[in-house]
Amino acid sequence: MIHKRIKDPKWNLLTRFQLAWEVDQWQWEIGEYTYGKPLVLEPEMAMLKIGNYCSIAPDVTIALGNHRTDLVTTYPFNVLKEYWGNFPEHYEDHDTKGDVIIHDDVWIGKNSIILSGVEIGTGAVIGAHSVVSKSVAPYTIVAGNPARPIKKRFSEEICNRLLKISWWKWEKEKVEKFLPLLLSNDIEKFLTEAEKS
Repeated sequence: MIHKRIKDPKWNLLTRFQLAWEVDQWQWEIGEYTYGKPLVLEPEMAMLKIGNYCSIAPDVTIALGNHRTDLVTTYPFNVLKEYWGNFPEHYEDHDTKGDVIIHDDVWIGKNSIILSGVEIGTGAVIGAHSVVSKSVAPYTIVAGNPARPIKKRFSEEICNRLLKISWWKWEKEKVEKFLPLLLSNDIEKFLTEAEKS
């Protein structure tokens, strides 16, 4: 079971623990210290990859597939085929635009919906109640339905330095050492110290 492979089992809020059966069943990849339990729809349709240190608020939905809209009906007869006679072979009433990839240190706000085929870059923030139908660049804040960029969290130079440092890949001991700087708004000091280490 996946929950036995979690390095620090006291973290029962971790997404890997919360979705242990689904992670094993569908071979999803969920990073270290990511927490929250999203509702994942159509899990068999595509892969789900979530990085380290992501924050997933309550009532987030990730749709790996959806009803087809190019058929006469959008009704999911295939899901309920045991109730119907004369059912055609090789019929699919659901479709996907591809895998959902959520990189490291992403914050997804309450009641947001992530649609299939979307990639969310490292450090991005998804505002509450957003519908994400297109990929999101690293360190970008998006919100709305459909989600649109509001602003970059940092300058391009700072974003590139953060991506190069990749603190979310550090061992726990190094993260703990840098915790006071990680939790400060003195980004330049954090970057300078991290680049020296």
